[in-house]
Amino acid sequence: MSKQGITVAQVGCCAPISDAALDEAGAVEGATVFKALADPVRLRLFSIITSAGGEVCVCDLTPRFDVSGPTISHHLKVLRAAGLVDCERRGTWVYYWSVPEKLRWVAGLLAVPEPATNR
Repeated sequence: MSKQGITVAQVGCCAPISDAALDEAGAVEGATVFKALADPVRLRLFSIITSAGGEVCVCDLTPRFDVSGPTISHHLKVLRAAGLVDCERRGTWVYYWSVPEKLRWVAGLLAVPEPATNR
């Protein structure tokens, strides 16, 4: 089936994988992001931070999980290394927020083209 006539908006740095194959750098970046999100605790942390629509204090994250504070810190470090969240220390607390550009990159990478319409 030809992709002629199918329009998919490019979001972020690359075309959707349904439109073009990833280059090596894009594949490495994608694998890092998906590996970070492949853990249930990290996916839930990312969901909580992203759905907050702003900043979330680590003090509000830790009580929501049945794991230790150091484990939460490790998971947040993995999310930061993948570029999904960023943070800032204020006194004894660290505040986290999602990185919209990375979220758009993931969404764009997984965009599904609209089916061609027959006229």
